[in-house]
Amino acid sequence: MSKRDYYEVLGVPKNASEDEIKKAYRKLAMKHHPDRNQGDSAKTAEEKFKEAKEAYEMLTDGQKRAAYDQFGHAGVDPNMRGPGGPGAEGFGGFAEAFGDIFGDMFGQQRGRAGAGGGRQVFRGSDLSYAMEITLEEAARGKDAQIRIPSWEACDTCHGSGAKPGTQPKTCTTCNGQGAVQMRQGFFSVQQTCPTCRGTGKIIPEPCAACHGQGKIKKQKTLEVKIPAGIDDGMRIRSVGNGEPGSNGGPPGDLYIEMRIKKHDIFERDGGDLHCTVPVSFITAALGGEIEVPTLSGKAAIDIPEGTQAGKQFRLRGKGIKGVRESYPGDLYCHIAVETPVKLTEHQRKLLRELEDSLRKGGGKHSPSGESWTDRLKKFFSA
Repeated sequence: MSKRDYYEVLGVPKNASEDEIKKAYRKLAMKHHPDRNQGDSAKTAEEKFKEAKEAYEMLTDGQKRAAYDQFGHAGVDPNMRGPGGPGAEGFGGFAEAFGDIFGDMFGQQRGRAGAGGGRQVFRGSDLSYAMEITLEEAARGKDAQIRIPSWEACDTCHGSGAKPGTQPKTCTTCNGQGAVQMRQGFFSVQQTCPTCRGTGKIIPEPCAACHGQGKIKKQKTLEVKIPAGIDDGMRIRSVGNGEPGSNGGPPGDLYIEMRIKKHDIFERDGGDLHCTVPVSFITAALGGEIEVPTLSGKAAIDIPEGTQAGKQFRLRGKGIKGVRESYPGDLYCHIAVETPVKLTEHQRKLLRELEDSLRKGGGKHSPSGESWTDRLKKFFSA
């Protein structure tokens, strides 16, 4: 029986690109998968797959495709692997062909199962530790000590996990490999052995001291260097100080997360600091000099005459220099004008006299109030 035209087999035109040929081949391969064609149709499906595979191999090889386009089937090697050729019969050839197509689709994953050649190793879990520090400590940095869990080899079983006088045995489920292969159709998936959990060993009589773990949990002191300028929520990574790995795997890491305590005076916004400064209404009205705190000591601010509540004064460079910044931020002082309370009758009389004097003297003594009055007039006259 004569062979069908390769382009006809794949259902593509003679000027089809390599991508078009590959897409057509994938579609046919999925269609004629034996898992989708059981019973009487399985044999026919396998033959069609072999036919599509031969066409795909010929047309994706530049030299072979040129020879085929010029001379037809006579222009290509009749002994090459294809339907009826060497290696095409049986599971091996069919599975290899399917490996090619799924290697393209899933990133060349073939051959990974069992590639380790031994028991599986597992990286230890990462640990998290919350450290609370003050704003001053965050600004300047500090050296700190923390207590974290650590694991040491069990003194009783010397790390074997087995009761003294006994030994671990090779797992019979995975033959010491730590993994088993699950085969379904033409696919093979490697999984951690459910019996030994990847160790390759089973312990018939566990050590009473460590319960078969081979290690005992203890506490150790770790020195931590906190960099100047660190902010709330930032983390410091300590490599290798997490939980130990299994079967010789590497340990995890320790992540130390910063928690900055609420400050009595300052609020932080990145590298900037903000504080509220109470000022008497006399100082706000007449002006004067006041002292304000900074992280490096006291500073003076000149309050101009007639300063209103909410006025903001900026002290450059009096903030915090962040860990990734070249210059420190600024300190913003927000003025809060205080109204006197618990006045005596004499003090009330003086304030009323002041108010009368301001009203009769003319001039704009309440800029916000006068602006508010003007806006109200416009509102009600509209």
